[in-house]
Amino acid sequence: MSKVNQDSLFRLIHALSKSEKWQFKVYARRFNPEAGKQFLTVFDLLEGANVYDTSVAEAVKAINPLQIHNIKLNLYRQVLQSLIHQHALSRQNRGLRFLEYAQFLYNKCLYSDCLTFIEKGKKYARENFQLTSLLELLELEKMAIWQTSDAQIAGRIDKLLEETSVLSSQIQNITRLSNVADRLNAYYQQTGFIRNHKELLQVSRYYKQNLPKVELRQLSVPEKMYWFATVTGYYFFIQDFKKGYENAGRLMALFDENPSLRIAKTEFYIKALNNLLVAQNKLNHYTDFNDTHKKLVSIKRDKQIAITENIALNLFKAIYIHEINRHFMMGAFKSGTRIVGALQKELDGFIPMLNKHTVMVFYYKIACLYFGAGQFKVAIKWLNKIINEKASNLRQDLQAFARIIRLICYFEMDDGDMLDYNIRSTYRFLLSKQSFIAYHQLIVKFLRTMHPGITRRQLVVEFNRLRTGMLELEKNRFEKRAFLYFDMISWLDSKIEGVPVDVVVRRKFEQYKKERE
Repeated sequence: MSKVNQDSLFRLIHALSKSEKWQFKVYARRFNPEAGKQFLTVFDLLEGANVYDTSVAEAVKAINPLQIHNIKLNLYRQVLQSLIHQHALSRQNRGLRFLEYAQFLYNKCLYSDCLTFIEKGKKYARENFQLTSLLELLELEKMAIWQTSDAQIAGRIDKLLEETSVLSSQIQNITRLSNVADRLNAYYQQTGFIRNHKELLQVSRYYKQNLPKVELRQLSVPEKMYWFATVTGYYFFIQDFKKGYENAGRLMALFDENPSLRIAKTEFYIKALNNLLVAQNKLNHYTDFNDTHKKLVSIKRDKQIAITENIALNLFKAIYIHEINRHFMMGAFKSGTRIVGALQKELDGFIPMLNKHTVMVFYYKIACLYFGAGQFKVAIKWLNKIINEKASNLRQDLQAFARIIRLICYFEMDDGDMLDYNIRSTYRFLLSKQSFIAYHQLIVKFLRTMHPGITRRQLVVEFNRLRTGMLELEKNRFEKRAFLYFDMISWLDSKIEGVPVDVVVRRKFEQYKKERE
């Protein structure tokens, strides 16, 4: 993976499309004829470099060492101005443009014209669920009305005050819901799923105390959107996937009932599809999962939706993750690893733009694919990317399970020295993070009993003993979360029967399909 570049101007220039780069050069020559040449010299130098290193930095400084800071700062601003100029009439910016035009007209004392643009802006903001823009338009409308000689001014103001009050309440509810979702997500990114009764009480208490007390049927469409997303996230966090699935379905129904919402809130739509896919995956609803995944992929072909770089990144992340999940469900690990190979270049391009949490999830899922395919050395390579992650407080659960699966890889490879060494280091890590759950203890205890002279018959006895212990853990609400990270039962079944693990998983998959038919 290439190192993330540290220079902001370099990153911005390399984020531009070919068309945007050409438009900037036209813009620089037209609007900044004197400074344009100097800007374009620095622009071309940075555009032509693959990485921002000391040689590039020195070459830029050589242009004009006394003014380079100001040149780079102004160039950064000019590139942004060019982008704003290019995308001024795009659908996403139209609402802001109405507000901007109305404000200009207000400042010029053209109040009736200002009110005309305010009405257009309000209509657009309502249709596209842009509540904050709508609130700003209402505030400007109140000021503009006071500057007119309208005989009905009192009635208009009363109507505006009521509309502003209702809108403010909606925005307040959305803010509170968003805050709850963000707090739970931050907690999840640190620890993963809840681990014990104490954490369940803590999370549930925060959720219930901070969730707005409202009547669901009285909420506006944007409020319902945030409500269902927040509730879904909470149930996922506490591992109640049936209720999570129910609320994820209600969120999707909201998008189906309001087609314009899908276009206006595309990023949220991707999130809604992602939530539904997560629930369908956990509940083994394979047919429904496939249908939902097709909806997700179809966004790329939807001409009504503007595919910005941000939308493309979110789509790549969701499509890739759930394509891997689909192969997990089927037990098709070998074909899953071929996807990793086919998308390696695209993955390398997106990795620098993803947050560390998402990158760790990618690494973990890819490692598990290679484990299931029996490619244990490759699996260890991906697991080590997680284990060597410097952000020690991020996804402690994944860091713990990465170490556990690495132990099993060394066991599969019959590498006793590395197994013995890593048992000790894993033991120390789990104790230091207070992550030594019963699931981990059983595995470490099992691996410690392994020795070079153990017979196949004795090994099967140990596998069966471990399997019995694992089945007991599955009955415990807080211990069963471990099986969401690694399907230990299927692996044990494969060792007892002497067949590859993908054979066992595929057999279970076919059984699930029959039961749902």
